[in-house]
Amino acid sequence: MENIPILSMIVFAPFVGALVIALFIRNHNKVRIWSLCFVLFELLLCLIAFFSYERLHPEQFQLVDKGENWISFSKYTLSYHLGVDGISLPLLLLNGILGVVAVMASWKIEFKVPKYFALLLILQGAVMGVFTSLDLILFFIFWELELIPMYFLISQWGSGRKEYSAMKFLIFTFLGSAFMFMGILAVALSVGSFNIDGLSELVKNKDVVFIIPQTIIFALLFIGFAVKLPVWPIHTWLPDAHTDAPTAASVMLAGVLLKMGGYGILRLCVSLFPEVMFDGAGQILVIAGTINVIYGALITLRQTDLKRLIAFSSISHMGLVLIGIASLNSNSSHIGLTGASMQMFTHGTITGLMFLVVGYIYEKSHTRHIPDLGGLASRMPIISIVFVISGLASLGLPGTSGFVSELLVFVGTFPIWQWYTGIAAFGIVITAGYILWMIERTLFREPRERFSDITDASPFEMIPMFLLLFVIIAVGIYPSVISDLFKEGSIQIIQNATSVGLAK
Repeated sequence: MENIPILSMIVFAPFVGALVIALFIRNHNKVRIWSLCFVLFELLLCLIAFFSYERLHPEQFQLVDKGENWISFSKYTLSYHLGVDGISLPLLLLNGILGVVAVMASWKIEFKVPKYFALLLILQGAVMGVFTSLDLILFFIFWELELIPMYFLISQWGSGRKEYSAMKFLIFTFLGSAFMFMGILAVALSVGSFNIDGLSELVKNKDVVFIIPQTIIFALLFIGFAVKLPVWPIHTWLPDAHTDAPTAASVMLAGVLLKMGGYGILRLCVSLFPEVMFDGAGQILVIAGTINVIYGALITLRQTDLKRLIAFSSISHMGLVLIGIASLNSNSSHIGLTGASMQMFTHGTITGLMFLVVGYIYEKSHTRHIPDLGGLASRMPIISIVFVISGLASLGLPGTSGFVSELLVFVGTFPIWQWYTGIAAFGIVITAGYILWMIERTLFREPRERFSDITDASPFEMIPMFLLLFVIIAVGIYPSVISDLFKEGSIQIIQNATSVGLAK
């Protein structure tokens, strides 16, 4: 495996697939089949990378692909530099899994089919680039590239106010990216390098003179990532985007695009500026996270659209990521950081499954309005069972992956932020309320006469549902397969902080 550029293949295979489909394939059935072949190949590559990672003697970054002097000017060098560690590798696998789910969920798309699937593949490739890039400019290029396919997927294949929602998504994320880019330039111009792999060592050097205070650089980077996560009050684009996006776009948006925000905070904000975290940013993160958890849970109780309800629940769950990250300077910080990372992975699979099931419900019933639903359990038992399990996983039922991540976050964070952890834990109670209430109103109650001819999931539709269900249950029963990797990545972050004498 040493001589095989596995990460380059993972990043660029979807782009090759998109190019082939856009230029050479016109038959709609062939487009679907070729798209499925490309995402299955992508998943295979991700699995190869996952099992090739050396866990016994982990390096900070492995499976490295590097081309020196990609672009050189003055004393600065931009390099083609890819690598993964314990934080990014599971997210790479998550993207591979959801890519397969997104293609299969889009099987009945009839409008501009080649363009649709090409954009879906470009989206997957761009996200892969974000999770593997070890050069700041390369990271930013892939970060921005992701915006283009998502904008068109929402604006052309969405529903409702699709143009408005797509433009709102674009404006919010572009503005966030502008702040992030200023932070990236401030780091690079101060340190003299764009190489993420070596930045942490350079930043820790007390002789480095930053062109602006570290606190401001941290804030600039954090704003860019906070928009993507998203963090209240810059979250309003998310419910609109989810509500009007096609099913596959919602799966990818909730499953991996939100995780780019959490990943960026861990990779750049926390790793490069642990001192800022301990000087007050940690408290800001835990406050923001607690607000996210409670606000998202409470506002969810008022929603009558299934997709909008799940979107606000995502805001609540992403608050747990911030809370886990805020545990950095405690004795149990590795537990909190592992929990935050696990929350990103488990939320991706659970919420991806919920959006997939809601897509099927809407396709068959032609409504997502909760008061208009009811009695679906007797009409579509398979979909209903999967929906119930995904809902229970979302509220953290033991035996599912959601329980593991939430437990790690609370255990890791409580020693340093007791009050905030307690308040956030109350959000879990609210979560149980709105999830169970949604399930009761949607699946049970008196069956509607107009749903008498509604059909259950076809064998083909069951495949992506059961794929995500398998991951949720498997990680819930044996979490170490994922949590051990996240723990290794978290320990690297903590060691960086310890080396400058900041961690307790």
